[in-house]
Amino acid sequence: MILEDLSAVSAPLPWQAGQWQEVHNALQAGQLPHALMLSGSAGLGKDHFALALARLLLCHQSEAGTNCGSCKACELSRNQTHGDLRWLQPEGTSRVIKIDQVRSALAFCQKTASFGQRKVLVIAPADTLNTHAANALLKCLEEPAPDTHIILVCQRPHSIPATVRSRCQQLAFPLPDTTLATQWLALIIGDTQGAGASDFLELAGGRPLLAQSLYLTDAGAALKARAAVLAELISGQVSASEASAVFADASLEELTRFMIEQLERRLRQTAQQGLNSATERVTSRAMFTLLDELRRGQAAVVSGTNPSRDLYLQTTLGRWQSVLGSA
Repeated sequence: MILEDLSAVSAPLPWQAGQWQEVHNALQAGQLPHALMLSGSAGLGKDHFALALARLLLCHQSEAGTNCGSCKACELSRNQTHGDLRWLQPEGTSRVIKIDQVRSALAFCQKTASFGQRKVLVIAPADTLNTHAANALLKCLEEPAPDTHIILVCQRPHSIPATVRSRCQQLAFPLPDTTLATQWLALIIGDTQGAGASDFLELAGGRPLLAQSLYLTDAGAALKARAAVLAELISGQVSASEASAVFADASLEELTRFMIEQLERRLRQTAQQGLNSATERVTSRAMFTLLDELRRGQAAVVSGTNPSRDLYLQTTLGRWQSVLGSA
């Protein structure tokens, strides 16, 4: 999450209205939990939501359901100098949040608020907590400090220990309504007709912020090539060995994530069309089995396992071809 150049007011994104209303109602009723876990796919703006909520909690005179943007607390949080806000994420080139970072954050939680009535700790992405860091966090969740809110942002909640998850109230972020997401993206990229926005949103698997990123960079062309070669694998036009060349510049984590997204999309389409025969039901079960395999592979790669790249590519792409080639 890039915290520079913040606007005076941080608001949730249009498709987050339901979740925002839920937490706002809880806050107004004095029932906002001390630990909240925001979960959902990447590219949905969960970090934006966490930031908007953190700044609202610290604001001295909130207006219209968001932080006011003009009080001293809003000025400090905008400039990243608010002593009662801590944002925890992997440091430098590290891919994980380490125990020393969590220990420092826990010390922050135990202090008395410096500028207002609350302290806020945001951990994003929380699924990068290593085992020792997650265990250290557990103590704070079991014995919450007064007037302290902890917001965990994650893509893969089940990669976080159950002992941590069970002490957080869950707030899920599904894919947004396609029409709403397309309208937002069209406005952002200046697409008056909406056709380009629709194409980028489809390429991003329905995730608006990823679609925006694809528009702003050259990454869209690479994703189109990867989607095309996976389709060619299914039709038998290319072999797993030939397809692997298209993923030469992708990390194993990127490859696995992309295949999971493509498979989830196919499963959604299958569910919408219905399963009208025994063969279709068998194929659907095989696709779910493949999805489980891909998720296990993703978890292993994210945790630091270093499989042989060539073997991993050949095996994973081969499984894609064998399962979906009969679909």
